[in-house]
Amino acid sequence: MLTIGKHQFQSRLLLGTGKYPNFDVQKQAVEVSDTEILTFTVRRMNIFEPSQPNFLEKLDLEKYSLLPNTAGAKTAQEAVRHAKLAKASGLCDMIKVEVIGCDKTLLPDPVETLKATEELIKEGFTVLPYTSDDVVLARRLEELGAHAIMPGASPIGSGQGIINPLNLSFIIEQTSVPVIVDAGIGSPADAAQAMELGADGVLLNTAVSAANDPVKMAQAMKLAIEAGRLGYEAGRIPKKRSATASSPMEGLSIG
Repeated sequence: MLTIGKHQFQSRLLLGTGKYPNFDVQKQAVEVSDTEILTFTVRRMNIFEPSQPNFLEKLDLEKYSLLPNTAGAKTAQEAVRHAKLAKASGLCDMIKVEVIGCDKTLLPDPVETLKATEELIKEGFTVLPYTSDDVVLARRLEELGAHAIMPGASPIGSGQGIINPLNLSFIIEQTSVPVIVDAGIGSPADAAQAMELGADGVLLNTAVSAANDPVKMAQAMKLAIEAGRLGYEAGRIPKKRSATASSPMEGLSIG
């Protein structure tokens, strides 16, 4: 089970809801992924006006836990305000804190992320901060009481995969709350690698929604995350510089 605060989930795939070609494709992709957590940007959704267009309208939201995010916020104050709007609508007490500090790279602002995380924890939220692969920052966020840490594999939407597996592995090793790899995943191989490193989950959006066939990619990501987790739990063999015979030599007659 993936445990985030008081919430428990079977699936380790968290799926974004934006950028799909249309609502029907979005619905099919969500269903085949078997995800239990859907994330969306608070700023993109008019959560208090039912008459306005709703990009979640095709989905049976009773089946999912919603994870609103504060994308678009540039300060802790903005992020906290977005989170309170989401909570006031009754969506969920979980919030993904996202405070962007650089428009070119879309990397998070570490200072404002810390401030927002601290404030929202005091407010009683289940807080999942999006961060870079900064090992020290990840530790500081956990010390504040974050319920999960969400380091990016590479820049948001870049599809570059995991560019710093060493730092990611350090974060995973030192962290006692779930580590959910967020941003930059491009292929099932990237997702499987994250899980083999020991991540507790993976959050995806563009890798699925912008694929040539989002539905097939959603299924592929689901299977990759399951395989990667099983591989991590099984424990891979160590890498060696030389060959090792796969068949035993003892007891064989030599003619």
